Amino acid sequence: MSLVVLDEVTLFFADRMIFDAASLRLGHGDRIGLIGPNGSGKTTLLKIIAGEQDIDDGHVTRANGVRIGWLPQDLAVAGGRALIDMILSSVPGRAELDRRLAGAEAELEELSRSGADEPALLDAAADIAELHDRIDHFERFFGEHEALAILAGLGFAPGDEARDIGELSGGWKMRGVLAGLLFQRPDVLLLDEPTNHLDLPSVAWFSEFLKRWNRCFLLISHDREFLNEQISRVVSLELEGLRSYPGNYEKYIEQRAEEETILAGKAKNLARERERLTRFVDRFRAQANKARAVQSRIKALERMESVETYQKRGVMRFSFPPTARTVAEVVRVEGLRKAYGDHVVFPGVDLTIRRGEKIGIIGVNGAGKTTLLRMLAGELPHDAGAIRIGNGVEVGYYAQHHADTLDLGATVVDVVQRAAPQTPPARVRSILGAFMFSGDDIDKPIKVLSGGEKARVALARLLIAPGNLLLMDEPTNHLDLASSESLAASLGTFDGTLVFVSHNRSLIRTLATGIWNVEDQRVEVYPGTLDEYMYSMAQRRLAVAAAETEPRRDPRGALPAPPSAKSRDDDKARKRREAEARHKRGVKLGPLEKTVAQLEERIAVLEAEQKTRAVELSDPTVYDEASRRNKLLSDYQTAADKLDELTARWEAAMAALEAAKAALGPAT
Repeated sequence: MSLVVLDEVTLFFADRMIFDAASLRLGHGDRIGLIGPNGSGKTTLLKIIAGEQDIDDGHVTRANGVRIGWLPQDLAVAGGRALIDMILSSVPGRAELDRRLAGAEAELEELSRSGADEPALLDAAADIAELHDRIDHFERFFGEHEALAILAGLGFAPGDEARDIGELSGGWKMRGVLAGLLFQRPDVLLLDEPTNHLDLPSVAWFSEFLKRWNRCFLLISHDREFLNEQISRVVSLELEGLRSYPGNYEKYIEQRAEEETILAGKAKNLARERERLTRFVDRFRAQANKARAVQSRIKALERMESVETYQKRGVMRFSFPPTARTVAEVVRVEGLRKAYGDHVVFPGVDLTIRRGEKIGIIGVNGAGKTTLLRMLAGELPHDAGAIRIGNGVEVGYYAQHHADTLDLGATVVDVVQRAAPQTPPARVRSILGAFMFSGDDIDKPIKVLSGGEKARVALARLLIAPGNLLLMDEPTNHLDLASSESLAASLGTFDGTLVFVSHNRSLIRTLATGIWNVEDQRVEVYPGTLDEYMYSMAQRRLAVAAAETEPRRDPRGALPAPPSAKSRDDDKARKRREAEARHKRGVKLGPLEKTVAQLEERIAVLEAEQKTRAVELSDPTVYDEASRRNKLLSDYQTAADKLDELTARWEAAMAALEAAKAALGPAT
């Protein structure tokens, strides 16, 4: 059963066609990645599905009662209520139940005061009891504990739920709206770049949450890894129309390449055959004895199909020229302090940036990543300490807000030319072409550009004269997936020094040769890639767990010396000790291994039961019988909660088992 069906949808913006007879079906459990360049209509398609955009032709059909949740990139959230209240009240039906309960309680109070007879009082009490039952049922699925868990996963601190939503910054408002959508559990979830305002820990939590999502969703994301983790189908906005491909993004790339190869080969073969037939007709057209053969080939030419090869879209491509060589120590930071009132961001940080390094800055939102980058760029003053820039170092800085500070009345070419007045106009046009601004596009005023186009102009303005030290804050935000990957490839050609803040794991993995983790008023420096850093952190956690279970050492600092095995008695004693060690190992590990096995068995049983329930819930006839439907939904949610609990226990048990094994050492 389809939840939403787009049938032959056509849409124009002025004289520009956005969709030409586009068709799409969304079903239960669909996990769709929506891809296409900026301006191709991705967000518009989400608006059509959500009912926020009218169409010029075709039909949009939504199943009866289907609930659609939409997270747009730009939103306006009014203040005046607590964050938790906004989330709890966002679920359809809750406010109505509360209103009816308040009315029923007021009615019962009035009946009691007026001395109504017992049957009337009993009827009123029965109404209140029924409403309480319905609210209790509601709470089981949409309780405050679930809302608080989602808020915590998205990075909100304890107590933030009581804050007025109007006090939050734009990024945190976006997180609050995302939390509300996840809490509502709509039948169709529309997500437009949901990770733009999330830090790496929140992206990791959101990724795990979305993996367990058993409803339909459409996801737009410029993070290749996040997209690959989540989707099982790609809907692509191509030049030839709306196309659908099974599998994740990597599979889409393979299928698209295969299609292009097959079509190109087919077109080549048809062209060769057309040429052969045409040559025969031209050669023998005037010969009467060949007339039948000529006519046969003319008809074959008329019947011959045409093959339209794919047109490839332009992609942002830019390579950096060689930069001026700098001193080995590009930047030295000594005792850097920054505070906002009583809130200390950095009490005194020491850092060094060396020539040629590409440093990825990670950490939770609010830890100070952007503050640190702005101080390095000289855009924000520091309270104490020193930032020493090396001789010959020229700093280029790209901030998220730079796209919003462009002169809206200026044209694209004017904005970029002003950034480097000495640059020849031909060079400016060449750079704009690399950023997909060509022809009349370069004379467009900034005010008519999309968010992604403004981001490309801001990048072009920076990269026309990048210097030899680039500082970049979330450079892939507002870029489509292809542009994000192209930017990563371009930055890979930069032979200067790069320091960048990003939550895009693909970008960090591609570029970073070192990691700065900003956390708890300090900056942890790791001289390696993101994967190496994550592995190091995992090993560190294991070592801490092992240390907690490590046997007590001799007060003098050494374990007892190993016994000598020179004599038979010593050999027997050694074997006896080994047997005791094996016994001790079994005593220590046996219960843990048993616990892990039991949990795995219970999880497997529950997962099998959930699959059966999911099949039943996909049957439309189930919803005709309220009692059966409610029981299935209740059992499904109860089992889902139990699965979450068992999985958490299994993870803890596995961690304890691994820690115990590490503490005991290899088996003898």
